[in-house]
Amino acid sequence: MFILLITINLDAFGADTSPRDVGFVNKYMINTDGDNFEIILTANFLVSSHEFSANNMVLRFDIESGLDKENVAEIIIPLDLIDSELSVLLDGKEISAKVSKTDRSSVVSIEFDGKGKHVIDIIPTSYLETTLEKSNDGGCLIATAAFGSEMAPQVQLLREIRDNTVLQTESGSAFMAGFNQFYYSFSPAVADYERENPAFKEAVKITLTPLLTSLALLQYADIDSESEMLGYGIGVMLLNIGMYFVAPAVLITKVRKRVNIEKLDKKYA
Repeated sequence: MFILLITINLDAFGADTSPRDVGFVNKYMINTDGDNFEIILTANFLVSSHEFSANNMVLRFDIESGLDKENVAEIIIPLDLIDSELSVLLDGKEISAKVSKTDRSSVVSIEFDGKGKHVIDIIPTSYLETTLEKSNDGGCLIATAAFGSEMAPQVQLLREIRDNTVLQTESGSAFMAGFNQFYYSFSPAVADYERENPAFKEAVKITLTPLLTSLALLQYADIDSESEMLGYGIGVMLLNIGMYFVAPAVLITKVRKRVNIEKLDKKYA
């Protein structure tokens, strides 16, 4: 589970960090398994939220930058929290990072380009392949960007349905293989635009609500065979086609018909 961090903004952090002071200096206290750990982040961008996953040792920062180029940061992480070689992901993609160690901490220095909202993940290198696989082939990128976190209930619902229902049958696995090729061809760009445009993000939330409601029905379905998976799957697809295409088309047709009748009434009145 992700554990929220307590944030204290500092005006300065002492002589040893002043050469690295490039903007905002923040101290984060992480409490996990009853122990407290202190993270120090110095950056020329704002950190809007932050969380730590004790399960897979991911330290995450949601950030917002006003610079097109030369976004820089230094993160000091206690070895007692993560004692490992570290890798850094920016929006799910690995970026270059300089990592040095003291007796007590890992010091991670990064620089990247790109104005707007981003997600920085710092992870043990041994977890890198698994994390990238989840980001690029197993994550609900659009829903995660819309609802703000992989741990949001809506994103967990999608993940549980995929893992516990759809992937439990051969037909479901075959469907997901084809769907992933299509979905991940455009979802990273859509997720990036959601993070940059709050209005679009809210529109995506509203659009996803009927889909989430229909998929939730699969949690209550007793699927024990390939035929049942196909039956329920086709049923959910038809339900969504009805909600997203047929119902709006019928509504638009009725509105246009009503408008035309009113025009005729006015013409011959």
